[in-house]
Formats: sequence, structure tokens, C-alpha cells
Amino acid sequence: MTHPHSYLAQPADGIAGTITVPGDKSVSHRSLMLGAIAEGQTLVHGFLDGDDCLATRAALEALGVSIYKNALQPVRVNGVGLRGLRAPSRVLDLGNSGTGIRLLTGLLAGQAFDSELTGDASLRQRPMERIATPLRAMGGRIETTDGKPPLRVLGGSPLNGIEYELPVASAQVKSAILLAGLYADGRTTVHSPGPSRDHTERMLQSMGVQLETSERGRGHTVSLVGPATLRGREIGVPGDFSSAAFFIVAACLGAPDGLLIKNVGVNPTRTGLLTILREMGADIDLESERRLGAEPVADLFVRQSELRGIDVPPELVPLAIDEFPILFVAAAGARGTTRVSGAEELRTKETDRLAVMAQGLAAVGIAVEEQPGGLSVTGGRIRGGIVDSRGDHRIAMSFAIASLLARAPIEILNTAEVATSFPNFLEAATDVGLRIGPGAGNP
Repeated sequence: MTHPHSYLAQPADGIAGTITVPGDKSVSHRSLMLGAIAEGQTLVHGFLDGDDCLATRAALEALGVSIYKNALQPVRVNGVGLRGLRAPSRVLDLGNSGTGIRLLTGLLAGQAFDSELTGDASLRQRPMERIATPLRAMGGRIETTDGKPPLRVLGGSPLNGIEYELPVASAQVKSAILLAGLYADGRTTVHSPGPSRDHTERMLQSMGVQLETSERGRGHTVSLVGPATLRGREIGVPGDFSSAAFFIVAACLGAPDGLLIKNVGVNPTRTGLLTILREMGADIDLESERRLGAEPVADLFVRQSELRGIDVPPELVPLAIDEFPILFVAAAGARGTTRVSGAEELRTKETDRLAVMAQGLAAVGIAVEEQPGGLSVTGGRIRGGIVDSRGDHRIAMSFAIASLLARAPIEILNTAEVATSFPNFLEAATDVGLRIGPGAGNP
């Protein structure tokens, strides 16, 4: 499928209906990686066929793992066990995937062979010392390129468990350390100053790894003892909350009769956006709450609401870190000013999301002020215009949703990367009543 290089989002009167979103990207990545080093077979239902997860699949196949996918069938991962990976014959290209490159680096730190990991131009600008530092403390030999990819992981060095204090809450760094800890002698303990996604911990436990967790104030500690053996299993991938977020906000802005979003993962380490939007006055109901394997899921029913600006509580920032681009669009549709601080992590994503969102909002007529760790956004009417997403999939989709507030069309440039997380975004948006199509600059 060819994905547009730009979108043209026409003003829309409103949305309605029922929608499902693609499988969770975080869970999909982890299901392949952990299934690869497990004993026996892992079946993955609802796997996300987005570019990021397909890059992880290709890397694991290059490491000697057999992964099969037929139409309408679950992905089948034939695990090779903890010591069964083999040296790749090529550089492992993770495309645009920060999750893929960081978690695989942790997984490869304990191998007997050398490997090299790289990615696209955007990924090669993202910081990697945050994972290299703790992995080196465990005995791993990790070489970065001025702190960024390409990375070289030199195998053959035994790993030892460590106790590590994360400077900021980060699921990717925590997960990289825990994956290396599977190969390390002794106990590996990670202390976090706040909550972050716990998909890795949930999946490790479901595959037979013993974890210990504890809370201390807002902080969190997790530890495991290695070497540890994993057992293959069936994994159900819920709908991706980060993908659902675009339609949650769209419904808040323009669904007077409500929008139903089915089978969404509602892991509490991911759903800070729901808490923030409810503080802003959003009408959101969770229906049919249930479990899909290790993960909680629900159907979300969202109605158009009169949103008001708030000061976002700092403790909610790590629980909504990937949803801030669309939250800033919600703030543009709210009465008053919304202020976000403590979100410096957004500067190290696919783009500097604080700077690019500030530029985009200003380009379509919204009053915005950029601070070192956040934005202040004052609600108003969007006038339309041209926004450059800089190849950031979440920013591209956020400004597509902003068409619900617009007086005139919004052209969004550099949208091809939407395929990394939401390959059928245009079709889903059209189905609920948005008027988004390829822009004039497409081949």
C-alpha cells in the first residue's frame, strides 16, 4: 500500500459511529522479542502490521528466528530460547522505531556475537546513551555514534545484575535493562522516579519470569533474577490506546451523538490522557471492561464536550507522553489556556514534539507559548493553513483531527510515517465522517 506524502484535511461538521483501531504497537513489539527468546511457540493475535513492528520482525528474522503470518491468522513465533539467537549477516535496520532499537539493544547486550543497529534519518538523531550507560554498567559493550545510532553491540562479555536509578521515568530504558537482565547473573533492579508503561513486566510475568515490584511514593521499583527462562504462550494484542487517542479527542470536539471505540487497551500506565481530558470536562465512558491476556481492555464511548483549559498535573505527564500532540489539539478547542510542564521527554521523540507542535499550532492561528518543558495553548478557532509534521506520525494525525475546529482546509506535509503506527488511518477517519485525503503534493 502506498501512503500519502501529505494530507488535505477539509473542515468537517462532526463525526459519529463505531470504530476499531490497530493493535497496540508497544505490545506487538514485545510479543515478537519475548516470543523469539522463549522456549516453544508464541501465537500473537491482533499484531500491528505497521512499519515499526515489521522492522522489529525483520530484525529478529535476521537473528535466526522463524516468524510466520498468514492472512487472518495469528503471528506464529518459533522461539529459539534464551541462547538461541545467531549472529546477523547484515546491519539491523529498525526504520523509525525507537522502541525497536532500544529494546533490541538490551536483548543483544547479552549475546555471544556482535551486532549493529541503525534506522532512518529521524531515528539516527535520537539519543541512545540513556540505554548504553546502564547496559555498560552491567558489563555490556555498547558503542554509539556521538550518542546516537548507529549502535554497535559487541558480544561475548558476561552481564551482571545491577541496581539502577532512572533519571526520568522511561519504559524504553527500563525495558532495555530488564531484557538484558534476563541474561545477567544475579538480581537486576530498576528504580523509576515515576510510573511508565509496564507492558514488558506484564508480558514477562505471563511467560513465567518471576518479578518483584514495589511502590515508593510516586516512584516504582521492579527487579528480576537472571538468567531467566521464558515459555511461549498465546498473546492477545488490544487496540492501541495511542491510536485511539486521536478519535477520543475527535469525539470530544465533534461527536454530539457519541463515538464508540471498541476493544481499546486501557492499561493504567497508558491512560493518563483520559484523566487529563476528564479534568478538562470530557464525557468519556468505559464500557465492557475486561482482560485480554495480561492487559485490561474496554470499549470507549465518547461524546462531544465543552472542554476547558487546565494546568496538567505533572504526575500525569509520563502516563500520557505519546498523546501530547493530540492533547494540544484538544487544548486548541478548549475554553481558556491549557498549560503543560515537565514534558522535556517530548523533545527526544521522532521530532522535537514541543517545538513542532508549537510551530504547527501557530501556523493555523492558535495562540501558543513554548517553554523548555512544555507548552501553553489558548483555545481558539483554527483558520486553516499549511503544517509541516516533519515526518512525525503523531503530529500528522493530530493536525488531521484539528480539521474539526478549522474554518478552512489544513494541508499537512510529510505524512508517510503514519504507516508506522496506524496504516489505515485515512480509511478509519473517513468512516466516522472526517474529510481527509491525499494532499496535492502526492505522486
